[in-house]
Amino acid sequence: MPTPEPPESPAPQSAAPDSPDSPDCLRPKRQRFSRAERLLRPPEFQRAFRTGSRAKAHFLVVVAVEGQAQTRLGLSVGKRVYKHAHRRNRLKRCLREAFRQAYQELPSGLDLVLVPAIPKCHPTLEEARAELVYLAAKAHRRLLEKRAQEAAQ
Repeated sequence: MPTPEPPESPAPQSAAPDSPDSPDCLRPKRQRFSRAERLLRPPEFQRAFRTGSRAKAHFLVVVAVEGQAQTRLGLSVGKRVYKHAHRRNRLKRCLREAFRQAYQELPSGLDLVLVPAIPKCHPTLEEARAELVYLAAKAHRRLLEKRAQEAAQ
């Protein structure tokens, strides 16, 4: 008795050019928040708080000080804002993402420290982004005025 032949397997099909399995797919690269874009050491925060200009709005205070060539972000969210760490972390994630999305609209060469202005604030990403852009420009303007005033003396 002859053995039955196995069914023919379909010819391998290449993935569609726009599918994630395709090597030709142009997926957007992951947008990272690199170490070069962050304030990391306590002296950097102390310099910002000591010599920076401040701008305050509904739920955010921005402290701006002249820094390196690119704009960097520092976050200061204390226990007074939220008692539980997971809530503080969620707020920090929201503020980091707002900074990342608004990076092109922010003044260059500043170190920005973001501090929540009120306890238990719940900004949406869009609110945080809009307020960050507005306050960074305001703090930058104040910083330039301060520099011009010091130069005039």
